[in-house]
Amino acid sequence: MTLLKFLFFTLAALLIAAVVLGLWVHSRDRAQAARVWAALEAAREADPPRYDPAMTAGLPEVAQRYFARAIEPGTPLHPSVRLQMEGSFIMNGNPMPMTARQVLAPPDRGFVWQAEVGEGLMQFAGSDGYHRAQGDVESWTKFWLRGLIPLARIGGTDDHASAAATRVMLEAVWAPASLLPQFGAEWVQTGPDSAEVRFADVQGIEPMQITLDAEGSPIEVWALRWTDANPDKIHRLQPFGGRMLEMARYQGFLIPARVELGNMWGTPDYAPFFLATITSAEF
Repeated sequence: MTLLKFLFFTLAALLIAAVVLGLWVHSRDRAQAARVWAALEAAREADPPRYDPAMTAGLPEVAQRYFARAIEPGTPLHPSVRLQMEGSFIMNGNPMPMTARQVLAPPDRGFVWQAEVGEGLMQFAGSDGYHRAQGDVESWTKFWLRGLIPLARIGGTDDHASAAATRVMLEAVWAPASLLPQFGAEWVQTGPDSAEVRFADVQGIEPMQITLDAEGSPIEVWALRWTDANPDKIHRLQPFGGRMLEMARYQGFLIPARVELGNMWGTPDYAPFFLATITSAEF
């Protein structure tokens, strides 16, 4: 065998090995997302209690206004939701089409977001996730270009878990029952139309700040989030949040139907990178 043939077969073998390894790792990433999705679904209560406005007695006025608008009396209080969404994901100033599905449980449990972003040869897909169970926490961001090339495979650190925990807390507005005190939410009114919300079972993150309109619909949510999404790539607390642009009612719950979210909320550097419209919500 000539040296040229030897090099050719060596490179071919290495390429095949790399593809096989990539497919194996990709399958493990997908299996992790599927496992956590199933765990969050399995924790869903089949016949939860139904909403009674008396459940909010003693809460601050802004909280009572929110629940009077967000949950119809008699609605089964499912604190989890399955969402379908579409919209845009903006990277480096370039908007890319996005479709996704998500299971969102209360902040002390977690979420899985599975998405396809981009189109053609530049389409990538994967998932974000966060799961707390029996004292253990796992979190990840794993996306692959065309299922072959890893674009992002991060997670498994306290830094990542903290950012993911803040995300699931802010997205609780998509599952209004999870914001009831019966599920561990603690409301403190901070202004005529604003409040901060903490969760007794979720420690180590800053509270959610929520602003309502006169009727009780949320118009913005934000929190100080531990992240390295900054030019210095240094983890620090930064405002993350955005606006609720439209509302829609599903199965007795009024939730944001169109949102924009981004880093550095409320500052001149704010630039939303996540623009989504909910196309389906199942409680």
